[in-house]
Amino acid sequence: MTAAPKGNLSFPPAALQWTATGRTVVFVLAASSIWCLLSEMYGLCNMRTFTIFILIPATIALYAMAWLDRTRGDRRLFRAVMIGTAAGLAAAIAYDIFRLPFVFSDAWGMGRFGIAQMPLFKVFPRFGALILGQPLEQPSYSLITHLVGWAYHFSNGATFGVMFAALIGEASRRFGGGWMWAVLMAMGIEACLLLSPYAAFFNIHLNARFVIVTLLAHGIFGIGLGLCFAWHSRWWRVMPALAIAR
Repeated sequence: MTAAPKGNLSFPPAALQWTATGRTVVFVLAASSIWCLLSEMYGLCNMRTFTIFILIPATIALYAMAWLDRTRGDRRLFRAVMIGTAAGLAAAIAYDIFRLPFVFSDAWGMGRFGIAQMPLFKVFPRFGALILGQPLEQPSYSLITHLVGWAYHFSNGATFGVMFAALIGEASRRFGGGWMWAVLMAMGIEACLLLSPYAAFFNIHLNARFVIVTLLAHGIFGIGLGLCFAWHSRWWRVMPALAIAR
């Protein structure tokens, strides 16, 4: 069987390119990261099993799909996935930087500014423990448990960026208002977490201060995601199909 030539834009099929169907596939594959946690909290599947049999294969499929589009398609899907990943990671870093004064308030003497210490990073080693099949609560967590938990946290950030890309489509057409949609998405994520068993599952005490800080942090995530997404989209133009066909 003869392989399709590199310039043949009918391969990969439309369902694996930046079409409505392709964007849906990208969204579903990216959403496997947050569903890994949700499935644990709702008792559908433990995180270790979900990670091994769903999250890792879905992640491989997502980036394989992007690479296929880069080498055989029109590169729009590849561009969107890469921009979404970069923007999501940048937003996650901004999100964590915003929370640092609250996490290290006592050590940094931030109390004099009215910033109370809060266990905002408490869940990360517990993510790692669940993925590694360890007890949720431990006297202390190993380095590998912390690293796996943080890796999962940044996986969520990256895939939220990809999900945003799948929802918004061509970001270059929405440069002016893209960040507002990103903030709306971030607020929606936070609302869903607050309504979920998240706080009870991880034994987090919900109070007004916690809700306000996490809402502000997700607002920072949304602004960072939208602005970074728009910035990348302005300079990373899609190569015209005619140029690829040559």
